[in-house]
Amino acid sequence: MAILNSTTNGTAPHPAELDASKLIVTKAELKPIPPLESLVFGETKTDHMLVINYAPGTGWSAPEIKPYGPLSLDPMSSCFQYCPNVFEGMKAYIGPNGEPRLFRPKDNMERLARSAARVALPPFDPKELLVLIKELIKIESRWIPKLPGYSLYIRPTIIGTRPALGVAASDSACIYVIVTPAGPYFRDATKGISLLAVGESVRSWPGGTGGHKLGLNYAPGFLPQRIASKQGYDQVLWLLGEEERVTEVGAMNFFLVVKREDGDVDLITPPLDGTILPGLTRASTLALAEAHSAGKITLPGVPASVKLHTHERPLTMREIDALSTEGRVLEVFGVGTAVVVAPVSRIGWAGKDIVLPVQKQGLGPIGSGMWKMIVDIQTGKVPFEDWSVVCD
Repeated sequence: MAILNSTTNGTAPHPAELDASKLIVTKAELKPIPPLESLVFGETKTDHMLVINYAPGTGWSAPEIKPYGPLSLDPMSSCFQYCPNVFEGMKAYIGPNGEPRLFRPKDNMERLARSAARVALPPFDPKELLVLIKELIKIESRWIPKLPGYSLYIRPTIIGTRPALGVAASDSACIYVIVTPAGPYFRDATKGISLLAVGESVRSWPGGTGGHKLGLNYAPGFLPQRIASKQGYDQVLWLLGEEERVTEVGAMNFFLVVKREDGDVDLITPPLDGTILPGLTRASTLALAEAHSAGKITLPGVPASVKLHTHERPLTMREIDALSTEGRVLEVFGVGTAVVVAPVSRIGWAGKDIVLPVQKQGLGPIGSGMWKMIVDIQTGKVPFEDWSVVCD
């Protein structure tokens, strides 16, 4: 347990800060690694997990990496009653020299801190947590798949653990980090995924929590997703307002590729207005499109002469329908940590299906080029800014 600091004038001690130097490691008995082809996203448990607890007055405990197993929580814990639960989605990859790598992890830590603050959980030092996550990944590095399209998915989680029923912010918390080897999120995306546009149930709303990665954002979507599945659709396309503005596709960010008269293309995604999660893959897609247009990189399969004009602006279903009718829609895809880039083949809206272009391999030139470039950066094959970080 971390030792408190007290002042000489008798004032109350300060709660201990999160301190990676106090890490305690207890090694587990190693499990056999299952065949990669048998992996189902989020089901395989690895050998270890990272756990840190916060208590009022004492602060953050000494971090522990220990054998994977259940947590012991009071039945009155805030996480069960009021849902102050936040999480992140990250991935680890094996680099060219066998080294474990993370993709833009500082951005994940900053978003996690913002999400925790939104539900008034105790603050933590994102830099110290990142140090601890790197240590966990080094210990679990044998679990990182080496096949293209595979990775080790990382789920940092913070839950409120205040053991009382009063409606108040949790003054206690638990940070835990678990990892799981993962293959392609959609087993067969070559045909593209189908979406049912839903506006009567909303995933997020202005002034709400859609811009943060909170557990409470996801449960309300389970029933609409089940209804969409029964109607033959893979995912829900969330709409907002009478004008039916597009927000997110399932738990992914939405992109529309539109043909321009000058031979270039417009790459359109809804704006970060507080209802949409600021996805790291979304930000990466926009940055790579701008880098391609500026001549800093060339996306695989996309001619350098073709400029990608990025637009973060409201996008309605009527506009998508009109662009599709005019034959100007080149591609539609969703992006996210788990899937990277996934093609969309059709959207069910207003009693009909809007059929979208899908290539034989699934993704079109822009989506395919994005997927290839992002994966190559993630695995350290292509250097780009400081996005790929070695767990040293």
